[in-house]
Amino acid sequence: MLQDIVVAIRSDADIVLARQQGRALAATIGFTATDATLIATAISELARNIVSYAGQGEVMMRGVESAQAKGMLICARDSGPGIRSIDDVLRDGYSTSGGLGLGLPGVRRLMDEFAIDSELRRGTVVTVRKWLK
Repeated sequence: MLQDIVVAIRSDADIVLARQQGRALAATIGFTATDATLIATAISELARNIVSYAGQGEVMMRGVESAQAKGMLICARDSGPGIRSIDDVLRDGYSTSGGLGLGLPGVRRLMDEFAIDSELRRGTVVTVRKWLK
């Protein structure tokens, strides 16, 4: 199996790097160009949230296999302030930054599996998977 790719996230340049690395890994796994773009978009959103809300963190990406399919796992983690209400941030239109509020709900729609774990003053971990069709 492919080696984990870990990108430290501290700035907009790191968001671009994570997106590029994610797109390249998706292509290596066998995703179409369209799905690779969707995966890169999800990575951008997750990395942007790290920069915007936690200041720094990391995005880890790896190829995964189950008995039925191959796919890609992405895990974005930070040690930031945490999320007060996960239900709120997963609601379309909700935004704490004055933006459109498409971030995490959009990521959830783009990916096949979505999990979020957050603890106040401890940080947040978002884990997503996309499976080859």
